[in-house]
Amino acid sequence: MTHTPETPDDGDAAPLYDRPSKSQVKREMHALTDLGKQLVDLPVDRLRKLPLPEPLFEAIRLAQRTTSREGRRRQIHYVGKLMRSDDVDKEAIRRQLDTWEHGSREEARSQHRLEALRELLLRDDDALTELLAKHDVPDVQQFRATIRAARKEMKQNESLPPGSEPQRKHYRALFQALKNLNLES
Repeated sequence: MTHTPETPDDGDAAPLYDRPSKSQVKREMHALTDLGKQLVDLPVDRLRKLPLPEPLFEAIRLAQRTTSREGRRRQIHYVGKLMRSDDVDKEAIRRQLDTWEHGSREEARSQHRLEALRELLLRDDDALTELLAKHDVPDVQQFRATIRAARKEMKQNESLPPGSEPQRKHYRALFQALKNLNLES
């Protein structure tokens, strides 16, 4: 004799499981613990910019101050547990972390572009002509003087004996002048 579960006669059979699987719950818990680890690694000034409830903020700060390996691991798991609370806006936290991570990559790319342009301006007079044709430079005379000073400084640095500290004042000033031009727009 085989046993079959009884089904209601009205045809409205309820699903057997109406909640996430145990594996799914576990994956979500691990993801929140990983997010908590990221928060523990952040500096305090960035933590303050996130929408964190006070108990979560304090738990993160305690994890940052904890020096013992096992104590820190337990505190991070506690942070993960607090992250599961409904009053934590997990998506807002993830979005902000993503913005910081990708924003700094874009900032680094921008810095590299400016550094390459500075090197080109120091080597090639035609690069300045192209730059002036494409972008509005408020004080062309001053910009040209900064480039000349940086070139002179570069030549002086080439003749320094080994181990001497090279001068970088005008080299840095040229970078700042390029940065102030706002070439991205």
